[in-house]
Amino acid sequence: MALILSIETTTTNCSVAISKNGETLVLKEDNGEGYSHAESLHVFIDEVVKSANIKPAELDAIAISKGPGSYTGLRIGVSAAKGLCFSLDKPLISVSTLEALARQVNADEGVVIPMLDARRLEVYSAILDKDYQVIREVQAEILNADSYAEYLEQGPVYFVGNGVAKTKELIAHPNAVFVEGKLPSAKEMGALAYDKLKKNDIEDVAYFEPFYLKDFIALKPKS
Repeated sequence: MALILSIETTTTNCSVAISKNGETLVLKEDNGEGYSHAESLHVFIDEVVKSANIKPAELDAIAISKGPGSYTGLRIGVSAAKGLCFSLDKPLISVSTLEALARQVNADEGVVIPMLDARRLEVYSAILDKDYQVIREVQAEILNADSYAEYLEQGPVYFVGNGVAKTKELIAHPNAVFVEGKLPSAKEMGALAYDKLKKNDIEDVAYFEPFYLKDFIALKPKS
């Protein structure tokens, strides 16, 4: 039996779950428009542990959504995960944010493109087949009317994530399916984390860093 605590903080959704052998037992999240991670994350962790009727020491691993995503959100989530790993002496497992997001789509054919909103017309996206196998790794790309044309010509393309809104305004193709209102969640992380745990595919807690994809740029406050 493997109990895993999963933490997702890459977007406005502050999400925590406990899974058993890859199946989600308890989920707690707040996907409001504002970032509540600093205030809510540790409260949610405490609540899911109690709801699962376990003690923190009974956990077998801590899983963190590694990005890409919000710089601040990633830092908060990774810091919390590392703290738990050090204090409980548990392994750290990193889960691709976009691979987990893709699992919110059930497709019989075609491809799934999970995407997160970046600046202006840019998104962070990956491309997976209907069985969630990665066809194209994560990239930062600027959208236009011809984006993903080669996949759209071949069959259904399911777009999911908070990058869908801007994509929908640019791409008008009969094979485009826009799955709206979805954000990365800890709910889909359990199965991915469990597969990694079985392979002993774990991170070095001391040196692990989130997958930012792009360098953080600090903006000057408006005068």
